[in-house]
Amino acid sequence: MGKLIGKVGVVTGASRGIGAAIAVALAAEGASVVVNYASSKAGADAVVETIAAAGGKAIAVRGDVSKAADAQGIIGAAINTYGRLDILVNNSGVYELSPLEGITEEHFQKHFNVNVLGLLLTTQAAARYLGEGASIVNIGSVVSRITPARSVVYTATKGAVDAITGVLARELGPKKIRVNSVNPGMVNTQGTRDAGFIGSEMETALVGQTPLGRIGVPEDIAAVVVFLASDDSRWITGEQLLTSGGFR
Repeated sequence: MGKLIGKVGVVTGASRGIGAAIAVALAAEGASVVVNYASSKAGADAVVETIAAAGGKAIAVRGDVSKAADAQGIIGAAINTYGRLDILVNNSGVYELSPLEGITEEHFQKHFNVNVLGLLLTTQAAARYLGEGASIVNIGSVVSRITPARSVVYTATKGAVDAITGVLARELGPKKIRVNSVNPGMVNTQGTRDAGFIGSEMETALVGQTPLGRIGVPEDIAAVVVFLASDDSRWITGEQLLTSGGFR
C-alpha cells in the first residue's frame, strides 16, 4: 500500500464503472484524486464519499472533456486544490454499436469528440503541469485488435487511442512523462449491462475464447492502472497492455 503517496491524479469519466474503480484504487494507494464527471454528479459524489470513508482525498469536478474550456477546468481544479498533477487517466468514453448502414455524422462525431478529441484536449491541458516521473494512462480497448462487426466507429476511436499513445510517448518522453494505454476486454459495468452485453450470447462467446474463463470486473482494470501510474512501471512507456484475461 501507499505506492502513490503525495501524488495527485485526475480520472476522467469517473462517476461509475471502470473510472470509479480507478479513482478508488489510486486513492487507496495514497493519491489525491479529481473525480471527473460529465452528467452524474450523484455518481461522482458517491465515489468521493467512498474514498473519504477509507481515509483518502478526492473532489468531484464536472466537465465535458470534448470542450477545451472544460478540459482546462478539470485540470485546473487539481492544481487549485492540490497544487500539482502527477497522474492523468483518460477514461471518458462512449460506445454505441451500429452496422455500416446505420452510421451517421452525429454517431461519428459523438464518439470521436469524447473518445479522441476529449483525450487530446485533457492531455494538452495537463501536459503543462506534468513533470518528471508523471504518468498518463489512456483507456483503450481490445476491439482495436479484434475489430468486431458493427463497431466500426467505436473501434476506429480506440485504434486512434493506440496511435495517440505511441505518438505522445515519443513527444513527452524527453520530459520524462510516460504514456501508456490499458486495453480491456469486456468488463461487467453498468454500461455493458445497460447495453445488454452481460448475460448475452456475446458474453458467452467471449468467455469461451478467454483463457482465464470469465469477463473482467472494473477492479481488474484499476489494478493495472495503479501499476502504470506508479514508479513500478518507471521503464514502461508507449505500450498497450491488453487486460482481457488472455482474450485476443
